Amino acid sequence: MDEISGTNGGGNNNNNNSGSKGKGIPKMRELFRSQRKESEGSLDSPYLEFEYGDTDGVTGEFSELYSYTEEPEFAMNWRCFEDDFRTQVKNKRWVELDIPQQKAYIMRVLDGLEVVDRDKRLNMARAILYLAQGVFEECDSEVDVLHWSRHNVFLLYEMGTFSAFLELLNMEIDNSQACSSALRKPAISLADSTELRVLLSVMYLIVETIRLQTEDDRPEWKTIRETFKAELGCPTHGEEPFALLLFTMVTKFCSGHAPHFPMKKVLLLLWKTVLFTLGGMEDLQVVKVKKRAELDLPPFPEDSIKVIRSMRAVSPPAYSLELLDQQQRRSHRGRRPLVKQDSLDAFNEKDPFKNDDVGGDEEEEDTDSGIEGELEPLERDIIIQPPPPPRLPIERVSFPKGLPWAPKVREKDIENFLEVCRNKFVGFTLGNDIDTLVGLPRPIHESVKILKQHKYVSIADMQMRKEDELQQCPMSLGEEKVEQVPAEMLYQAMLHNLPQYVIALLKILLAAAPTSKAKTDSINILADVLPEEMPITVLQSMKLGIDVNRHKEIIVKAISALLLLLLKHFKLNHIYQFEYLSQHLVFANCIPLILKFFNQNIMSYISAKNSIYVMDFPYCVVHELPELTAESLEAGDINQFCWRNLFSCINLLRILNKLTKWKHSRTMMLVVFKSAPILKRALKVKQAMMQLYVLKLLKIQTKYLGRQWRKSNMKIMSAIYQKVRHHLNDDWAYGNDIDARPWDFQVEECTLRANIEKFNSRRYDTNLNVDFTPVDNCLQSVLGQRLELPEDFHSTYELWLEREVFSQSIRWEELLQPH
Repeated sequence: MDEISGTNGGGNNNNNNSGSKGKGIPKMRELFRSQRKESEGSLDSPYLEFEYGDTDGVTGEFSELYSYTEEPEFAMNWRCFEDDFRTQVKNKRWVELDIPQQKAYIMRVLDGLEVVDRDKRLNMARAILYLAQGVFEECDSEVDVLHWSRHNVFLLYEMGTFSAFLELLNMEIDNSQACSSALRKPAISLADSTELRVLLSVMYLIVETIRLQTEDDRPEWKTIRETFKAELGCPTHGEEPFALLLFTMVTKFCSGHAPHFPMKKVLLLLWKTVLFTLGGMEDLQVVKVKKRAELDLPPFPEDSIKVIRSMRAVSPPAYSLELLDQQQRRSHRGRRPLVKQDSLDAFNEKDPFKNDDVGGDEEEEDTDSGIEGELEPLERDIIIQPPPPPRLPIERVSFPKGLPWAPKVREKDIENFLEVCRNKFVGFTLGNDIDTLVGLPRPIHESVKILKQHKYVSIADMQMRKEDELQQCPMSLGEEKVEQVPAEMLYQAMLHNLPQYVIALLKILLAAAPTSKAKTDSINILADVLPEEMPITVLQSMKLGIDVNRHKEIIVKAISALLLLLLKHFKLNHIYQFEYLSQHLVFANCIPLILKFFNQNIMSYISAKNSIYVMDFPYCVVHELPELTAESLEAGDINQFCWRNLFSCINLLRILNKLTKWKHSRTMMLVVFKSAPILKRALKVKQAMMQLYVLKLLKIQTKYLGRQWRKSNMKIMSAIYQKVRHHLNDDWAYGNDIDARPWDFQVEECTLRANIEKFNSRRYDTNLNVDFTPVDNCLQSVLGQRLELPEDFHSTYELWLEREVFSQSIRWEELLQPH
């Protein structure tokens, strides 16, 4: 559980100030002031026009493959191509050749990859990389570069380039000389991973280009896409999925045996491979609908993707003049006991040194203590802004038409409700019976009817029931038929080393988190971004600083998206596959690590400008690079937020939700690590999807935070009510939780772990359980079986008979002795 040092208590940094009063109080006051300043600064935070998707745009994903320190290598790739191309084709450019001529040249270059000379192999690989990058020296615009890149990549795949590069990649992974050379160096730089970076770049461009579908795709390209997808995800002849090779590279890097591996490129390729083979959000939705139909379950009450995309963030706060005007109008109407804030995150903190309530929040508390008299912020979104003419009070208020989500009820919830009612009115219970209502009052009948109308049975519930039946009746139910889909094959391949993969990914995530401090024992994730010669001028240092920050952000983006994909696909494939991955994430301290990540000024992280637009691919290869100045480093980026950072934040919040949903022990971890103030600060980001997942995390722990916290955060309670799905008899807002007994938490995790181990043993254990092996008791069938005897037995069987049978006396009395 503690392989990842430094994550324990990651979300607790701002609360461990309980030292001596003389020294602790000034620090706490300083911290309190900075938090108030941060909260007040969020008043101008705008709405973020962000559309969540599987990936960013094409140019954004391609540009993030390359570090800015790799920029000189673009020209090197072109020179390697040009030197070879001119020996084969005279007076013609690549774009002027017809397809057969282009294929013939590619075949010749692929032959050059098989030479013994390492430098010649690298030059040929660079020539192929130049083709995959879109022969940019022959293009006039970025659109042309992307067009020729797409055209060339499909040609390269048709000619077997990916298979050839896969062999070269395996050679480089097993290159012990390169590993030992990197281990001896005091500082590893970009030059130590040259061959690997070229190979991984070509493979990434092939995977990402073929994965993307466009309207003008040729029919043969669609066939190639399906073939390549099957080749990566469902390999034949007992081979392992390609993603497993990349997972192996990650663990080898984290173990310290290969510190020169370019981790950013490995992680990007791994993420895109899993995304391509397993599918994205739309594919998941299609498979969910199909599986529910196969299990005879009713369809979804709504499309969750559409609901989330149609949500609005909390209304922007009023500015100081508007606030003053509102206060003056209120003073004319008379003094009111409650003064409401105009935004969810315009927090008005109390003095932290007043001892209000032991159960209250120790950080930034809202002064509002009720919801009477005014509408909540989310209700204001729907009201027309100009004040209507005076009418009756009931006509002045325009309430929302409905909640965004249909409510759900689990079968367990109905069972608990009936158990309480039977105990109260009848005096005994009927176990799991949810149909017998004898002896119960009429209102209880109506309540059960309403609960059953909104009863929701998930695919996971059905899978767990079937697994219980298979465990109880292994002989009568026979062997389970498991469909070999890509998710199933990937899980089988990852199963035995999955804990190592999880720990390695979280170690890299910890090293890339902006809140982490450099430690001597932490892994070096900057090997593939640092140049051989360190910068000597201020501008070069600024450029490298931007590059390093960008490098870390891309790594966080890739790992967060990868983990979320694995969790979602494993959950859909089988719930216990999801639980196995989830438990190992929890054991490796993923929950405090994510809280540690969010324990920063999240608005600054989302609006960070760690990009140099003029150096992004493909802009930098079709335009002259201007002389770098402080102005040109910031030119061109007009976005109000960084797409990858907001994407990463949402992914991490979704992972945290998946780990803690319906798990009381993990919910208590959120409470113990004091996640509520951290999550409250994340609500300042005016983006509906991010706010939704923050509110979900606050909802599950609300009952544990105490009455004072709920009283002081009524705006958050109101937002949870309006944005998060309801479970009809979930008393999240009141704290009357019968399952919140602390002594059950350990039992809950142990029971889950036992169920997971039984599932893995039953389905994937190659050693059959001898207790369930059928025994043939028929003498005729046993004697009639043909046994293949070794060849040497035929020549020596007479000697064997003489020694083992004829010369041995039969001791019949041994048969009578009890054994």
